Amino acid sequence: MAINYQERIPNNVDLGNDRALQRALEHWQPKFLDWWTDLGPEGFQAADVYLRTATSVDAAGWATFGKVKMPDYRWGIFLADPEQDRTIGFGDEFGKPAWQRVPGEHRSTLRRLIVTQGDTEPASVEQQRRLGLTCPSLYDLRNLFQVNVEEGRHLWAMVYLLHGYFGRDGREEAEELLHRHSGDADNPRILGTFNEPIDDWLSFFMFTYFTDRDGKYQLMSLAESAFDPLARTCRFMLTEESHHMFVGETGVTRVIRRALEMMSELKTDDPELLRRHGVVDLPTIQRYINFWFSSSLDLFGSEQSSNAAGYFANGIKGRPDEGRFEDHICTETVEAMEMPDDNGVISTVEVPTRNAMNEITREGYIRDCMVGLTRWNRTIKRAGFDIELTLPGRRFRRSIGSWANVPVDPQGNIISQADYESGLNEWLPTEADRAYIHSLMHQVTEPGKMAGWIAPPDRGINNQPVDYEYVEFH
Repeated sequence: MAINYQERIPNNVDLGNDRALQRALEHWQPKFLDWWTDLGPEGFQAADVYLRTATSVDAAGWATFGKVKMPDYRWGIFLADPEQDRTIGFGDEFGKPAWQRVPGEHRSTLRRLIVTQGDTEPASVEQQRRLGLTCPSLYDLRNLFQVNVEEGRHLWAMVYLLHGYFGRDGREEAEELLHRHSGDADNPRILGTFNEPIDDWLSFFMFTYFTDRDGKYQLMSLAESAFDPLARTCRFMLTEESHHMFVGETGVTRVIRRALEMMSELKTDDPELLRRHGVVDLPTIQRYINFWFSSSLDLFGSEQSSNAAGYFANGIKGRPDEGRFEDHICTETVEAMEMPDDNGVISTVEVPTRNAMNEITREGYIRDCMVGLTRWNRTIKRAGFDIELTLPGRRFRRSIGSWANVPVDPQGNIISQADYESGLNEWLPTEADRAYIHSLMHQVTEPGKMAGWIAPPDRGINNQPVDYEYVEFH
């Protein structure tokens, strides 16, 4: 039976008239659905979920709401509208026309970047597949599934580029994206953070706040690419990525708010007493922040990187919001960085700007992460408590780059290895912390009801009430 491509796969890439691409996607789609059934959200494939579906890139079409079974979700392929006569915005080719096809000399580099980005999308679905079984409310369950189907759509976006522009190599890479699995001993996902299990909702909120924000910065960098189809694909993906970070920020806010209610009621900030009353104490939240923020910092790569310099020079990957910088060539400038030597002595070194692109991007990420911390601290202060949540320093618990495996405390000071190892119990979630968080994870699915460890949201989705039946079971 012929597929109505506009109906089954909403798109703005003229899929209906591209026979070769249709055949490739017809071959890939059943395997994607098998993957979704096997490794997507466990136990909810038959539920009707109130989801947002993109049906076009304009304001009217990119957020169409309605109840749908997740395997029937219309995973579309969308590129942001083309920019007429777009030119390359940085590097050695600055000012020349953007590429509509893949230049032969950059083929393998572009393919590797697209595959690495594409690999993170199904990875996070796999990491989160059992979370629905312990959801704190139907509102949260729906938000989880919205994140999951959008990660699935982002996988489709990268697979479209692989199929559409990279020939047989691209088709083989698209198959591999469904063969690697998060945490698999033999065939894990490419980036380490995407092999960490996410089996409690506090970790999920931290992941969507910190790790999806790394994803935002990677997409912003690729949205500057001279390869125009990649740039346009990433620009549209960013409209959906913002919802994932909203889920993270508001989720952590609600956990904090519930803790503050209990602290006010009991007139104490004693963690043990608060735990006996079933809420998450603020020191535990701080340890989870330390863990997920430091994990996410490594995703940007080394402070000095010849790869990053090459991506920039060749126009493949720019800086987020490249337009806000004055110098788009960056051959005459340097960045000052603090580096440790083998004896733990820190000195300031000058690094050519092109080699410092990872660190420039990480800088923007850290500033962005601080926005939520500032809001959380304002909430704590308003409740009358003199406690402040902080981001650990960027040197803390690094496994990539100049600070890899250097024993550093959360304030950024180099300490002895022994002090570092004993300090980790105080700085990162302990087995006891994780066991306690797990003990709170019980499924709540009555419309409008919330688990006792989290406050209700301020408002529902798309003007629906908080007690709307966001997920219907069958």
